Amino acid sequence: MKNDQIALLGEDIGGAGKEYLATSPGMTPVEKRVIAASSMGTIFELYDFFLVGALSTEIAQHFFSGVNPSAGFILALLGFAAGFVMRPFGGMVFGRFGDLFGRKRTFLVTILIMGTATFAIGLLPGFASIGLASPILFVIMRMLQGLAIGGEFGGAFIYVAEHGSKQDRGFRVSWVVSTGAGGLLLSLLVVLPLQHLLGESTFSDWGWRLPFLFSIVILLISLWIRLKIDESPEFLRIKAEGRMSNAPIAETLGQWKNLKLILIAVFGVMMGAVIIFYNGQLYTMFFLTKALKVDASTTNILVISATVLTAPLYLASGKLADLVGRKKVLIAGCLLGALFTMPLFKALTHYANPALERAELEAPIVVSADWEECAFQFDPTGTAKFTSSCDIVTSSLAKAGLNYRSMPLPRGQVARIQIGEDVVEGYRASDTDAATKAAKFSALLAATASKHGYGTGTANKDEINIPMVLLILMALLSFGALVFTASVTMLVEMFPTRIRYTAISIPYHLASAVFGGFLPATAFAIVAATGNIYSGLWYPVAAAVVSMLVLVLFAKETKDAT
Repeated sequence: MKNDQIALLGEDIGGAGKEYLATSPGMTPVEKRVIAASSMGTIFELYDFFLVGALSTEIAQHFFSGVNPSAGFILALLGFAAGFVMRPFGGMVFGRFGDLFGRKRTFLVTILIMGTATFAIGLLPGFASIGLASPILFVIMRMLQGLAIGGEFGGAFIYVAEHGSKQDRGFRVSWVVSTGAGGLLLSLLVVLPLQHLLGESTFSDWGWRLPFLFSIVILLISLWIRLKIDESPEFLRIKAEGRMSNAPIAETLGQWKNLKLILIAVFGVMMGAVIIFYNGQLYTMFFLTKALKVDASTTNILVISATVLTAPLYLASGKLADLVGRKKVLIAGCLLGALFTMPLFKALTHYANPALERAELEAPIVVSADWEECAFQFDPTGTAKFTSSCDIVTSSLAKAGLNYRSMPLPRGQVARIQIGEDVVEGYRASDTDAATKAAKFSALLAATASKHGYGTGTANKDEINIPMVLLILMALLSFGALVFTASVTMLVEMFPTRIRYTAISIPYHLASAVFGGFLPATAFAIVAATGNIYSGLWYPVAAAVVSMLVLVLFAKETKDAT
């Protein structure tokens, strides 16, 4: 670097750059402030993001209740899916912005968009006041949230990684990753006490708006912290040297050397990590409530407790990645996920709903059907129609979380379910009296299942082994802790500073939206097709195996990258 460029760099960076360039051991005050700012922003943005899920009942009641059923269903799906769908676009938009204009400016823009959209949801009039404009405005706010979080996540990891030495980069990044679950916890810690204090009626009427309006306080605190931090030293360095990219998206996707890294990042670094993380954090909640019939309150307490107890493992993973390398830690985490996901979920059944396990042994369920009329029920948008008797029968059992084995029927015969010695006849949605048959089928299936020990209500609380369920959840979450820190640290180090923000945002959010977002729909489709409530877990297991192979064959260690 020329002397005049060094002088210019020193002037531009200021205090942050001087501490960054210093060789003093340990984490500097500036690095701690940077971690605090990035972590606070991540917690806030995820708090906003998860509120929509936590308050889904109240949102549907106020924004979608007056829409005709078909349009309301589609708008509701758009509202809940928009956040995921917009994340890759947000990553590209704000990734380009961050590479062209700096990390700090991008940070401020994304948090402002997220905070404003969330606060606005708390003020939006309901359908009764402004009609169809209400759900449309809600969907727009949700899209803005997804757009903002698409720029926030990658930026947070980059900002921390670009402050300080490379020797402890994994540990510094792990602080941001470890606080990511804080957004989910904060949303629940605000919503649940309000529900208790205000009462169900008042909270449903207007109290649900308070968590959204409260976000303005967190926004102001986050903005104040972020305004006090400096620009990334590495960004200022390449700016002073005149090495910035003029077209980061074109350079990322248009040059084979970078596009090849994007493919390795998507299928090797991120795919397995994202699915293992979502499997432990989100699919466990779905499995406990839907398949094992554990009540929502108990499930929430267990998952929150496991999340808090495993949070330090993110820091340990970061330390380990600094010692032995990101690639080794990531491969180890994927291997553990591939080997132990299936047995741990079976153990969940044993300890969370032993009555279900007993019923499966004493009165196995058999589905007899013409398998030519059975569809693979993959429905990520919730709009597909499955009308054959086979589809109706198998989806009913899958939704109830009941295992079954299959027997063939001659072509054209209506599918049926046998539980013990009792038979429940299915029906076709095309039947002239389908509505009557549907009601009769549902009632008879519930009664027959209950007769043979398959409880249709919630699992017996007295039979739930709380300590063991908590330990199993912690084990599943620990796999996510191990892979996630190593994956995002490796992702940051795979690409040069000039296109880093754009380059990591594409694989990170693409993997999150596609592989993570499709986890529930894919798992349900596999369960419905196979009749085994555990078969949907082959999706995360297969993803972990593919990621391991890609890492072993194509990925390079990045621990010593600049």
